[in-house]
Amino acid sequence: MASDSGAGASSSCYGAVVRDPYEVLGVSRSATPEELKSAFRKLASKHHPDRNPGDQGAQERFKEINTAYQILSDPQKRAMFDRFGAAGVGGAQAGNPFGGMPFDFSNIADVGFDGVFGDLLGAFGIGGKADRGDIKRDVSLTFEEAVFGCEKEFSYDRTENCPECRGSGSAPGATMPTCTACNGRGKVRFQQGFFPLPVERVCSRCRGMGRIVTSPCSECKGDGLKHKKKTIVVQIPPGVENGATHLVDRAGNVPRANKAAGDLELTIKVAPHAFFKRVGDDIVCTVPVTFPQATLGAEVEVPTLEGKGKLRIPVGTQSGATLRIRGKGVPRRVVGGRGDQLVEVAVEIPTQLSDRARQLIEDLGKEMGTEHQPQRRTFLEKLRDLFG
Repeated sequence: MASDSGAGASSSCYGAVVRDPYEVLGVSRSATPEELKSAFRKLASKHHPDRNPGDQGAQERFKEINTAYQILSDPQKRAMFDRFGAAGVGGAQAGNPFGGMPFDFSNIADVGFDGVFGDLLGAFGIGGKADRGDIKRDVSLTFEEAVFGCEKEFSYDRTENCPECRGSGSAPGATMPTCTACNGRGKVRFQQGFFPLPVERVCSRCRGMGRIVTSPCSECKGDGLKHKKKTIVVQIPPGVENGATHLVDRAGNVPRANKAAGDLELTIKVAPHAFFKRVGDDIVCTVPVTFPQATLGAEVEVPTLEGKGKLRIPVGTQSGATLRIRGKGVPRRVVGGRGDQLVEVAVEIPTQLSDRARQLIEDLGKEMGTEHQPQRRTFLEKLRDLFG
């Protein structure tokens, strides 16, 4: 299949027509390697088939994202694609769905997936989130903190580069000869299983450093890493929901000395409120009113998240009716503004009556009959219809 020269056109690459890889990853043509990796990680995590059960297109989207990253993450392939389009990186070869390009699993391992794909990487000695250094923790918020947002101080343990040797694992001033197993690359290639391509993994002899420690650092015993208690201040946006995640870039563990730190993923845990509950962007509560207030109408005092407020009870309000206070709900994160506060009216029936009160209620019942009780009248009409 012929392809247009230049990266702007759809291209025949890896045996299938794909979109411009810059467009697929949503980055500009001047994107840095870190910007490419960040875009790839976010998109691949979002569209991974394990996280989209039942979505038949997830696998194709995932393949397209991975293909785009394989092109743009390699400087030579990227330059060739920018100049010649698909022809610059080669088409598919028989039996090799990745064309003439060696497939580097070390890049995709940085994404960190769980499930089937994580198991596949594990079979090749390539880890997922654990090797990336990602940390998952829960952060607890009060109901009000989740609604209005807050600054939350959060402490946790993480692994960082040793301050004494700066992550090298070698005593300061000691020589570090080049690793002969990987020739200083920090990675070795091997072939395994059903994949016909060489796969790269971290050199086990030098642990990816490319050099051998001959005189270990006294502070970290040659490991290059130290455990440290870290405290950060996290900005929680208004309107965050229970179970939502908040990502702090590069605040996770440093998996090894020559790797960037992983991310800190905080799962929001919102404590229940004694009076309010949240439904979408609305706040719901129940307010008791007396029979006279519901019958004759009244203005009652109700609590809101910002203090006491006033609510008008219309004449003849029925128990269970829902009244609305505009703009007293949860801040909307996308469209702006706030939801409402929904107040469910609960008409209270007195449990203790004086003799005079009892007599008055009996007289009221005789006076009203069923004519002015719409719910009872409707109920009796339904009974007549049901039993003829």
